[in-house]
Amino acid sequence: MSKPLDILKSYWKHESFRPAQEEIIENILQGNDTFALLPTGGGKSICFQIPALLKPGLCLVISPLVALMKDQVENLKSKNIKAIALTGNISFEETNNLLDNCAYGDYKFLYVSPERLQQDWVLERIKNLNINLVAIDEAHCISQWGHDFRPAYLKISSLKEYFTVPFVALTASATTRVQNDICTLLQLTNPKLFKNSFYRENLGYHIIKTEDKLNKLRQIYYKNPEPSIVYVRNRKMCLEFSQTLNDLGFTATYYHGGLSTKEKDKNMNIWLCEQAKIMVATNAFGMGIDKPNVKTVIHLQIPENLESYYQEAGRAGRNGNKAFALLLTPEINPDNFKKYFIDNLPHKDFLTLVYRDLNNHFQIAYGDGFQETFYLNLNQFCIKYNLSVTKTFACLQFLDRQGVITLSNSISNKATLQFLLESREVIRYCSLNPNDAEIINVILRNYTGIFEQVTNINTSLIATKSNTTEEKVIDVLKKLESQEIIELKLQSNDITIIYNEPREDNYTINRIVKHLETQNQIKIEQYESMLHFVTDTTTCKSVLISNYFGEEQKEDCGICSYCNSKSKTEVKSVSDSIINLLKNGAKSSNEIENLLSFTTEEIIFAIQNLLENDSIFLNSNNQYQIK
Repeated sequence: MSKPLDILKSYWKHESFRPAQEEIIENILQGNDTFALLPTGGGKSICFQIPALLKPGLCLVISPLVALMKDQVENLKSKNIKAIALTGNISFEETNNLLDNCAYGDYKFLYVSPERLQQDWVLERIKNLNINLVAIDEAHCISQWGHDFRPAYLKISSLKEYFTVPFVALTASATTRVQNDICTLLQLTNPKLFKNSFYRENLGYHIIKTEDKLNKLRQIYYKNPEPSIVYVRNRKMCLEFSQTLNDLGFTATYYHGGLSTKEKDKNMNIWLCEQAKIMVATNAFGMGIDKPNVKTVIHLQIPENLESYYQEAGRAGRNGNKAFALLLTPEINPDNFKKYFIDNLPHKDFLTLVYRDLNNHFQIAYGDGFQETFYLNLNQFCIKYNLSVTKTFACLQFLDRQGVITLSNSISNKATLQFLLESREVIRYCSLNPNDAEIINVILRNYTGIFEQVTNINTSLIATKSNTTEEKVIDVLKKLESQEIIELKLQSNDITIIYNEPREDNYTINRIVKHLETQNQIKIEQYESMLHFVTDTTTCKSVLISNYFGEEQKEDCGICSYCNSKSKTEVKSVSDSIINLLKNGAKSSNEIENLLSFTTEEIIFAIQNLLENDSIFLNSNNQYQIK
């Protein structure tokens, strides 16, 4: 029988496990429920993937993020490990086929969202599969005190009725309160907690006060030209800062949730290969990213909570070399910042308004909409209904987490067209333009009546059936439009929405609003903790983070902004004492040490600084003297 290390070497090409991985795997293989709290970069997925490969049957993985599921499935497939993800945009028929594959196709991993498990027919199918392990990723989502609470996670514990297999809960960041919630709400049986320290001895957290962030970025990158991530708040800033950094002579690319898969992959590879050293990104960037030599992670705005900040900052210095997490901010008034944050939280009336406008925008009648898919351009929607983009997106995210809708950020193209020429003229065009012919023929075969009336077309479907890219389809359509062969209306959308339940207006809102009020209060508390981290000038930043997550760290890290300022203050104090002493006459180093109550190291360091700054000099008698 293979051993865990054999599997690691064979599939992942690593020679040894990271801290706690092997112990977690052994605990699972012994049939025990397990809780793995491994900070960012700790390699959580291997902890359930290896035991699942060592046991007959299929591992059920519950994950809240479509992008994360797709990423892990693709990684497994690249290792010739059979895996499937049931994402929200898969039809009933395709879902049935995929579950058949799980039953009869020797698959090892089935990824599902917690909302999928609430569909009775899906659960019935899964109950009949040979499940060998249940892995709950992003397990903090089960706790209302977590930073991404999803009520659907509360139903996961019901799986205990059907599967007598080990359950493993995994998360990168959870406070003590959230840890307790995870174990209780998942009904883990005598779980063993495996927890790596939140302390990163090579990572210095720095709060940098500046009114000119761009100039500060320039200074940082002249000093540290190694690979970097810059986190910004929105998509517009991604593009703007990326372009500006390139104009300044640096190499930068960008990444956000609205990019197409092709653009994401292209920009990601440019950064991974270091054709561009700087990745400017929203918080959509980071899942599955393990680039060891990232030197700096820079935040240009204050994140909403320490959980997110810790995960994003933790993408620096994974190779063990000294690295920096830098948060650039102007001088702030905590009360004003908190008020701004609270004003942007959605409340019941605004949520009701957004839900109503969304239904009207899609022309969904009361009681309709169930399992229908719609495409939305968020900015145009907010302009049409005079809504705040930030608050509206927060409402859509909340509706997603409550299971009312499934929300995904991806570029899609909604197109309507009608042919203006007769069919024989179109056929003649195809004979003269063979490169365009296949796309045109696919359109003609799939959309009847397209010569008589304006017709909605699916550019993605056309691309698939003509064995080309969606970009090529759109190029051909624009070419046909320019030659007045078709009348075309093309709209780009950045959000896909699937309705998980029919439109019910007040019933829907009243059912979920209690969670909104609780969520808002928790978000305010988390933001206060984040503000305290930023504004505190009396405590080591690494200590503040460890304490927040319930871990006692007594010693200062020595490399954060607080420790650096403290060190400078201490050096200045020693230097001032030496200067005052030398005002009474020249002294040797032994005399200085005997007359002052500082350590030898502190005195030597201060003397070196004074010499470098030309404040003192060494005279012919080997004594230090003021210039």
